[in-house]
Amino acid sequence: MRIFSWLVLAMIFFVLLAMVYYLLVGKIIFHFTLSRKSIQDRIMKKQFAKMIEQHKIDLCWWKTVKFKELSIKSFDGLSLVGHYVDRNSTKTAVVVHGFGGDYRETQPYCKLFYDKNFNVLTIVNRAHGKSEGSCIGLGWLERKDLLGWIDYLVKINPQNNIVLFGVSMGATAVCSLAGEKLPPNVVGLISDCAFANADRQISSMIKKIKFGKTVLKKHLYSYVKRFYDFDIIQVDAMSQVKKTKIPILYIHAEKDALVPVDNVYSLYEATPQNLREKFVVVGCGHCLCYATAGVEYEKRISDFLRKRTIIK
Repeated sequence: MRIFSWLVLAMIFFVLLAMVYYLLVGKIIFHFTLSRKSIQDRIMKKQFAKMIEQHKIDLCWWKTVKFKELSIKSFDGLSLVGHYVDRNSTKTAVVVHGFGGDYRETQPYCKLFYDKNFNVLTIVNRAHGKSEGSCIGLGWLERKDLLGWIDYLVKINPQNNIVLFGVSMGATAVCSLAGEKLPPNVVGLISDCAFANADRQISSMIKKIKFGKTVLKKHLYSYVKRFYDFDIIQVDAMSQVKKTKIPILYIHAEKDALVPVDNVYSLYEATPQNLREKFVVVGCGHCLCYATAGVEYEKRISDFLRKRTIIK
């Protein structure tokens, strides 16, 4: 009888130990990957600061325009923030930043559309800045947030022609949105350096880890699904663009070390032929397409918008 009691206590101890291990390790992995306060966030900010210095990008434009801070509720009850520049136009560009980014970092793209007489809405993704949320959605949850912003824009102006532009994870959100039921107001999608599939992207990012990377990845997936109701395996922009009824312009950096260039070919090939265009910028890294290609970058976007009769 005493042996049986010890066995029961030992089983309870090991179950509790396993639970503590699962929670502790899961929380640590989550903190370093998808949490609001992840170290990845700080790394991305340092990379962006370096990019600004190298390419002499001027971020003073925001100080020269009048913008209004907007707020909507997400599909799951979070308060989301956006910054809106009104040009009294019937064309609006929605600009979406990437992982660990900030709306101010989208300034070059906002100015590009502003100069083409677009109203501009640049949003703050969930779990970033002033927007609520604890878990970054890798573009998948953000695609649903974009639906809320689209509804908002249509309500304030039913004649709005809406173009969605995203960079990096923001581009993945835009591509993932392509498979949803969208109002006719949405007339064009532009993706700059999107990843086609989250599982594939995460595998690419951890490939240099020598031991235990499969276990760590599965642990993260399980933890996020259990505690944040978010299934990372579902994040597949490639399956979404197959269903698009809206034209998509894909832009990507040839030497992208973060999101390899093969992602753009996967997305492009998955998209219906009559609704796809592609521009690969030679010799540059992740999110440096505009800084590198400059005038040609602007021309490709203008040609895309003109061909689709979005601008004259």
